[in-house]
Amino acid sequence: MTANATPFHLAANSHRWRGLMLAVALLGAGWIWVTRSPAPPASDATASPRAGFTAPDFSLQTLDGQAVTLADLRGQAVMINLWASWCPPCRKEMPDILRVYEAYRDQGFTVLAVNTTFQDNESDVRAFVQEFDLTFPILLDVTGSVSQRYQLRALPTTFFVDRRGVIQEVVLGGPMSKALIESNVAKLLPP
Repeated sequence: MTANATPFHLAANSHRWRGLMLAVALLGAGWIWVTRSPAPPASDATASPRAGFTAPDFSLQTLDGQAVTLADLRGQAVMINLWASWCPPCRKEMPDILRVYEAYRDQGFTVLAVNTTFQDNESDVRAFVQEFDLTFPILLDVTGSVSQRYQLRALPTTFFVDRRGVIQEVVLGGPMSKALIESNVAKLLPP
């Protein structure tokens, strides 16, 4: 104990320290609560979103307010890309996704770019779409239901779905190269 430190001073510092630790713990708990993933639907009996399983169906609105339902695209090869405007790998891979889409769309290939709007915002999504001049459907996952159904763990995450609606490949993270995107799309289209 120093010459100036009395038991009263030590007790006061101890109380301040405990108060600071309590404040940090409460702030941390609040941050975890605010940034949590949406809760899964109560009765979601869909198959696991893995290669070899049928892609879980969903219906979302586009930026233009049109409804797009995955099941309506049976017969086409579909790439489902979950992304956010603030995600650097998403930004990096999007031009290559667009190039592959434009090269193969006449052969029955489409891209569903599912924005994780529950952790993004629509004005940033619109700016992103304009910046990259995207021409494929941009879907808004406002509630996080599709991200939850597809067990989103990393951004971006991409599912390559064949004409029968079966997931053939899942790519977690990114950015994907143009060659990787093309090779997966080529597997989905008839020779």
